[in-house]
Amino acid sequence: MSSIEAARRYYAQLIAGRGGASDPRVIDAFAVTPRERFVGDGPWTVFNFAGGYIDTPSGDPAWLYQDVLVALSRSQGINNGAPSLHARCLDGLALQPGETVLHVGAGTGYYTSILASLVGPTGSVLAYEIEPALLEKAKANLAEQANVSLHGISGTGGTLPACDAIYVNAGSTHPVDMWLDALRPGGRLLFPLTPDRGLGGMLMVSRGAAGHWPARFLCAAAFIPCDGARDPQTARALADAFGQQNLWTVRTLHRGTVPDSSCWVAGNGWWLSTR
Repeated sequence: MSSIEAARRYYAQLIAGRGGASDPRVIDAFAVTPRERFVGDGPWTVFNFAGGYIDTPSGDPAWLYQDVLVALSRSQGINNGAPSLHARCLDGLALQPGETVLHVGAGTGYYTSILASLVGPTGSVLAYEIEPALLEKAKANLAEQANVSLHGISGTGGTLPACDAIYVNAGSTHPVDMWLDALRPGGRLLFPLTPDRGLGGMLMVSRGAAGHWPARFLCAAAFIPCDGARDPQTARALADAFGQQNLWTVRTLHRGTVPDSSCWVAGNGWWLSTR
């Protein structure tokens, strides 16, 4: 094993432990995916949670194999997201070989590539990215992965193909109807439900039988806004909910019904319940 391969394996185990991911397939997917392919030439700018950005000391790719956010477009606040958060999310999504997954907010393709590894050559990933510069980089970065197709649209308008899972990497104020409608029975939607400011959470919604939608939060999260999936009024309601209630009590998503006393938060045509 080369030194960079050893760094990737260490990194995969580190972020899995930090994110609470236990699936060995998720760990392996992170361990074999070269992050340096997706973040441009070094030195790199990484986000420092204590305040602002800092630069890596050199262009040695070993600096990338830590639990850090790497800037893709600093001026737009777009980063190659926190690896431990994504490890937790992909562990929870429990993708299986042969499944079809949609990736909304592909960036330059790093997590798209990991999704492709998880569904394998018999599965497929349909990735959506609206930033032209990021899309072109993703096309180059993913050119050798035959089970990935890229689309330069937002993934929030029109219709989507039927799928087994949807992984959204941009903050939404609501579960977009087209996402829910695209899920096959047993399908999973995982997306950041976020107010305009402060932390939201990664919400997992599953398509059960007879219109039943089990829902639960996997972790707290903050993401850049999802184009076409933001509503100011709902964002304010979410800020109140996340500020005053326990996100771990959410159990169910309801669509098209009147909220009852178990309501955790309500939006236009949907609400989350603690029952």
